[in-house]
Amino acid sequence: MQLSYRDAGVDIEAGNELVQRIQSFTKGIGGFAGTYPLGDGRLLAATTDGVGTKLELAQRTGQLAGLGQDLVGMCVNDLITIGARPLFFLDYYACGKLNVDQAEVVIRSIQQACAASNCLLLGGETAEMPGFYGENVFDLAGFSVGLVDEDKLIDGKRLESGDLIFGLPSSGPHSNGFSLLRRILDSAPQEFSPEQIADFLKPTELYVKPVMGLLDVGVDVKAMAHITGGGWENLQRVLPAGMSLDLDWEAWKLPDLFLHLQRVGQVSEAEMRRTFNCGFGMAIFVAPDQAARLQACLPTAVQLGKVV
Repeated sequence: MQLSYRDAGVDIEAGNELVQRIQSFTKGIGGFAGTYPLGDGRLLAATTDGVGTKLELAQRTGQLAGLGQDLVGMCVNDLITIGARPLFFLDYYACGKLNVDQAEVVIRSIQQACAASNCLLLGGETAEMPGFYGENVFDLAGFSVGLVDEDKLIDGKRLESGDLIFGLPSSGPHSNGFSLLRRILDSAPQEFSPEQIADFLKPTELYVKPVMGLLDVGVDVKAMAHITGGGWENLQRVLPAGMSLDLDWEAWKLPDLFLHLQRVGQVSEAEMRRTFNCGFGMAIFVAPDQAARLQACLPTAVQLGKVV
């Protein structure tokens, strides 16, 4: 039987419907980051996110050291899609019973990831909630704030037919698709080695330095998309009305880790693409005349397709 994200309990359509309902009574909701004008030509940018059910697998196996980087990555990688430079980060750590040793491992990882992303861990909240969370369970949420000049805001509005799409490689599933991943793993644990499970839990790639480096040398980036929940549907979020994507699925080979997951779970190609990042965590859109400069700056980038 083929498995899907919905089978694992995640309804992407319901999430999309909620966003549409929220947009009916708010303004500016639905992008990768929200902005607030400071009145001097600059915008504050803010994002929030969590680590999702990757936490369950990490807690089950005792592999906690990368979770802080996951949390920071999920937030700051959203922030940079609009060209904002991260300034500071806040975390929320909730648990049934505080395990100080575990919490220290996670928060140390948060601090290290903030340092690697050139932002400050400004503070956070630790909440013990017995009777709500299990005694050996904790959850994480993060909040990041950055700054971008209004005239340097990257919002996709300048995209044109023929613009190229490049992908930056991921370290693995990052922090998305784990409800389906865990469903597959639990249905056939004998099919997965300890090394493969460790690969699933590799921390989310931090794209701040490579992307900011690209912008700092003047490459004209028209749009960026963080490939997270919903998989490759995230690329649609930055397109102006009337435009679509022409992706070349033959341009790269699905990494072995994802291929194995697809085979064991009998997951369709379409479901893989709308659940997992399939090897790329960030998409960058540029005009054809910027492609050579982008690839010189980011030699691991792969051309994935174009805008039509």
